[in-house]
Amino acid sequence: MILKTPAIVLKTIDFRETSRIAIFFTQDHGKVSGLLKGIRKDPKKFGSSLERFSVNDIVFYQYRNSDLHLVSQCDMKEYFYAIRQDMSKFLAASYVAELVQAIMPNEEKNLLVFQLMLDFLKSLSSKTEIHSLVHAFQIKILLYSGFRPHLDTCLKCKKKIQAKAKFSLKDGGLICLQCPTFNTEVYMISPGTVASILHVERSEWVSVLKLRLTESVKRELKYVLNNFLVFHLGRQLQSVKYLKR
Repeated sequence: MILKTPAIVLKTIDFRETSRIAIFFTQDHGKVSGLLKGIRKDPKKFGSSLERFSVNDIVFYQYRNSDLHLVSQCDMKEYFYAIRQDMSKFLAASYVAELVQAIMPNEEKNLLVFQLMLDFLKSLSSKTEIHSLVHAFQIKILLYSGFRPHLDTCLKCKKKIQAKAKFSLKDGGLICLQCPTFNTEVYMISPGTVASILHVERSEWVSVLKLRLTESVKRELKYVLNNFLVFHLGRQLQSVKYLKR
């Protein structure tokens, strides 16, 4: 079956002497792996250099019995030049690309995640508050992929939490101060941080960009979101060095 779709490049791998494998996140088919034969021998064969997190129109032959498909056409639509001129922005975009690759299943359409990536990359090109954009992306992709932490009530007593609480990585959400936590790693989290996460979850991206975070909320978001993702992915991402900048 021949398919055409917009696609964002998540990663590329050299294959043999002349070809390259690319992992895309596509608008219509989710995460797709494609083989571009001869692209290293004759770069002009395709209308794209397959730069990471660039947006392309691809045409590919979908094989039923394989996760690797043959890409016959790949034309660049958006390069995000401004991101590539700033190391901090480049590392942030690389982290997001690796996160999408790690968290999303193969060939499962998720238009919300595709649009989220586009919105993030466009905002990253023009904005200077990089860490807030990354945290907003983390919150949104956890929501859209079905991994969101439980923040509405206490996981143990089910009561609504309106004060400082404990965030449990293992249990995946909030535990009130009245409920005990044994043999589980917890982190104290303020109502302001919880409210910020819920605001991002419930808001359109354009509204998310208007959110202003205090330094204390940023520190809590960094710890909670980064460690929650690492815990549930079972590993640190290679681009985690961005998070230490």
